Amino acid sequence: MRRLILLAVVVLGLVPVTCMHDPGPEGLIDERQILEIVALPVSDHALGPNLGEVRVAGAWRLHSPNHHFDSYSALVSLGDGTLLAASDRGRRLRFTPPGNAGPGPQFDYFATPTTGQKRLFDIEALTRDAATGRIWAAYEGTNLISRLSPALSQEGVTQPVAMRGWRSNSGPEAMVRLADGRFVVLAEAARRWFASEVPGLLFAGDPLAGAAETSFRYRPPDGYRPVDMALLPDGRVLILLRQVVWSIPPGFVGKIVLADPSAIRAGETWSGRVIADLDGRVPNDNYEGLAVVPLDDGGVVLWLISDDNSIRLQRTLLLKLEWHPNEKARGE
Repeated sequence: MRRLILLAVVVLGLVPVTCMHDPGPEGLIDERQILEIVALPVSDHALGPNLGEVRVAGAWRLHSPNHHFDSYSALVSLGDGTLLAASDRGRRLRFTPPGNAGPGPQFDYFATPTTGQKRLFDIEALTRDAATGRIWAAYEGTNLISRLSPALSQEGVTQPVAMRGWRSNSGPEAMVRLADGRFVVLAEAARRWFASEVPGLLFAGDPLAGAAETSFRYRPPDGYRPVDMALLPDGRVLILLRQVVWSIPPGFVGKIVLADPSAIRAGETWSGRVIADLDGRVPNDNYEGLAVVPLDDGGVVLWLISDDNSIRLQRTLLLKLEWHPNEKARGE
């Protein structure tokens, strides 16, 4: 997705080169562990019933001089109050979100699988096993899945046979490990241009252990594509969707869909229902990362992070939503 946006900017001539993030003086690398989190205003009606079944609990802009910062395309909760974001530049950021007490930010490179594949850096999805702390990452450019230890050291990598035919710029974009150890992986786009359904795989276990996979199709709402996925405490999943609005400059709208993995069938179409619309009523940008944190009352907090594509016209935003699935849709 990042390459498509950059290509559009260059071809259409909408934005001069100065809109790219300034790398700083040649040879100067900023390693300071600084993360600025600035609260953004949220309109009163965004706090109420107007986004569907969720409510907005806060919005912030993130900024850092650290050279690892920007382009975050995946997000996962580490279970200790902190979040881990991964970028399509192969970098990582562990940070404590607003409202939580915890350690300061930690920037670094993401562990690189030792496969000799030079293009292996475009991380688009993260998922975690709460019992062991292990983390899996999906790489779009090479259609690979890697596994990392709780300390984020590399344990292995695989390229599932069923994913080898996925388009290089539309590969695994959303991935989740289910509570029973199975994995669901969704491609960003269909194998054919303008097709409405995207390829999906249901792995019977860890893909790195050679688990058998079941192929299916996922149907998002018209014009939308899956960009991340997260597990709910009841076993269902939330899928973050994004649509590019080809305006000047390009913009984005999003949706969040609730889906049940138990409904996946080989060769058939899987779908869900929309629980939230992300539009102009919240600070908006290219949201690509989604993490779920359970609440004691049965609800969940949804953390979303946006990918700024390394372009100054875009922002790295953090959005906090609350959803109580046992309640009626707010506003009904």
